Amino acid sequence: MAVSNAQLLLNLGVGGAMASATVLVHFWGLIVLSWLMNRHGHRLRPHVNHFHRAMAILVVVLGIFLLHSIEIWLYAALYLGLGEMSSLEEALYFSTSAFTTIGFGDVVMTPRWRMVSAIEGANGWILFAWSTAFLLAVTARLRLLEHRWLDRD
Repeated sequence: MAVSNAQLLLNLGVGGAMASATVLVHFWGLIVLSWLMNRHGHRLRPHVNHFHRAMAILVVVLGIFLLHSIEIWLYAALYLGLGEMSSLEEALYFSTSAFTTIGFGDVVMTPRWRMVSAIEGANGWILFAWSTAFLLAVTARLRLLEHRWLDRD
């Protein structure tokens, strides 16, 4: 079944709006995580307790997981609103599969709205990369994974 040009443009508009919304959620979430790290920075210096730095990484990882969960739920709500999924569980399952770019294919969208799910996959891929870069930067800044044995003669 071919999709009309008008429907394609609508798909691109809806998908673009959702991608923009999730990017904003991610941006502000990372800002909050950065603020938390900055606010408690005095506890995270390399000469201070190793435990606090490890806990900071845990907070960042859980925060990133929460951000991705919110973004997946937003797409799931959209799929329910579009009438593409029959239950919340199905919408969440499909959205998680699309967002993580796994795409099992056991649950699929109709041709009318499937471009939105393709945009979700690209959006998820970019947000995972952004999260990875953020986590790497935090880990490097905390010097949590440095090993003094590398400095030995």
